Amino acid sequence: MTDIPHGLVTGKVLHKIEWTDQLFSLQVSAPVSSYQAGQFTKLGLRNSEGEFVRRAYSMVNAPEHAKGHQHLEFLIIKDQNGQLSPQLHQLKVGDDVFVGKDPSGFMTLDEIPEIADDLWMLSTGTAVGPFISMLESMQIQQQKDAGLGPEKGKSFKNLVLIHAVRTEQDLTYRDRITQLVQHFQGKLQYVPIISRESVTGTLRGRIPSLLRGGDLERASSITINQRHSFFYLCGNPQMVRDTSEALISLGLQKHLRKKPGQFSSENYW
Repeated sequence: MTDIPHGLVTGKVLHKIEWTDQLFSLQVSAPVSSYQAGQFTKLGLRNSEGEFVRRAYSMVNAPEHAKGHQHLEFLIIKDQNGQLSPQLHQLKVGDDVFVGKDPSGFMTLDEIPEIADDLWMLSTGTAVGPFISMLESMQIQQQKDAGLGPEKGKSFKNLVLIHAVRTEQDLTYRDRITQLVQHFQGKLQYVPIISRESVTGTLRGRIPSLLRGGDLERASSITINQRHSFFYLCGNPQMVRDTSEALISLGLQKHLRKKPGQFSSENYW
């Protein structure tokens, strides 16, 4: 096709995972530019009027993974009233999908202040994706560096992955997360939170109140510290707003390039 909007390239669906009737992952091959773990790009399709509809989605896979950075994976929830996600949900292996050629976003490992020793990754729903990308990127780098002297890139003393969802079946990628927990040998704590069910081994509630009440510190056995803690927030806008307020109430500040702080977020809703 010659009338693809500027900035989009044609990709092809390679694989599809159905987590629930609403929640799914797409693996897509597309000639995109290189990117960093934690970044996002656009997915697009034509609507019934022939117009392109585009939305931002984070990559779940680390760019350094074995199949290469042009083999992308996205975690998506079907919004019944959405203009794009119901169409994406209908895609099958071999179908075309349009992809933003140049991924972007500032929620990357490079943006974290050097002083930070503990990285807290707070996510709701499908926003766990970019954090899996970051953790797998760190894992791959460590495996490359094994036996070759000091580790390259940023190294953390503690990693905490918080994934807040409504029901247990919404806890996606548990096998991959388990493998990451095993790889990091005690450095990575995984704390699932479920709001609408009581499930053994998980917390119940919302991230902001669990932060204020000290529940996340107790569950991870890691103390929040102004000097050494850094938080990335990724999820629905209400969670980002409320969690930002909770972190401020704990004495932390928003991170800016010109004024380093202890938390930052990615907004692409």
